[in-house]
Amino acid sequence: MTKKSLLPIGNPYYENVPEYMTEVYDWAYVNPRNAGWLDNNWVVRILLFFNDQRLMRAYLNEVPEGARVWQVAHVYGELVRRVARKVGPKGAFLVTDITPVQVEHALAKLAGIDWARAVRADAGDYSPDGEEFDVICSFFLLHEVPEAKKIAVVSNMLRHLAKGKKLVFVDYYNPKPWQPIRYILKVVNHFLEPFAEALWKKEIRDYADDADRYVWRQKTFFAGVYQCVVVEHKE
Repeated sequence: MTKKSLLPIGNPYYENVPEYMTEVYDWAYVNPRNAGWLDNNWVVRILLFFNDQRLMRAYLNEVPEGARVWQVAHVYGELVRRVARKVGPKGAFLVTDITPVQVEHALAKLAGIDWARAVRADAGDYSPDGEEFDVICSFFLLHEVPEAKKIAVVSNMLRHLAKGKKLVFVDYYNPKPWQPIRYILKVVNHFLEPFAEALWKKEIRDYADDADRYVWRQKTFFAGVYQCVVVEHKE
C-alpha cells in the first residue's frame, strides 16, 4: 500500500527524496507535520512493543566512551542524544539521513553537543571523506528499504569498516510461530511496511559480498521479533 504526499510540488522537504520514501513512507518520515508528532519516546515504545530500551542498550553497549560513531539514519525518540552523550567530548558522533525533516530533527536533538553533527546523505553511497569510525550502526533502517537498497547500505557500511572496528545492525527478524506479535506484524507489514518481511527470510549477512571475510554475531529478542547483529573483520 502506498501513501502519496498531498503537499505541493516544490516543497523543500521533498527535494531529492527517493521515490520509495515519498510513496511508502511519506506518512512516517517525509511529511514534516507527521514527523512532528511521531518523534517522541512513547511512539517508539509502543511501536516496538515496549522493547525499545533493551534494543537501544544492545546498540549502546557496543559504543565505548570516546568512540567515533556513524549512525546511518535518524531514529525517532531519544536515541541519537543518548548515543552522542555516551560517546562524550573525546569522541565524535555523526548521524546521516536521506530526508530533510529527519536531519532537521536530528540537528535539534544534538544542539549544544559540540562533538555531534547531522548530515543529509544516502546510507547506500555516502562516503565520509576519509573519516574512520569505531562503530557504524543501522538502527531499524534495513526493514524500511527495498532489496537493492538493503544491499547498497550493507555494502557501504562494510566498505567503511576498518580493521578492529565494528558494525551494529538492530532491526526486525523472524518471529517464532508461537509469538502472537508475528501475526500483528503480518498485518502491519502488508499495509505499511512492504520491505520488512525480507528480513524474515534472509539474514543480514545475505546482503553482503564476501560475507565470510567477517564475523557475524547475532542476538535475538522477544522470541525472534528483533535482532542485533555485530560485524567485525575475522582478522
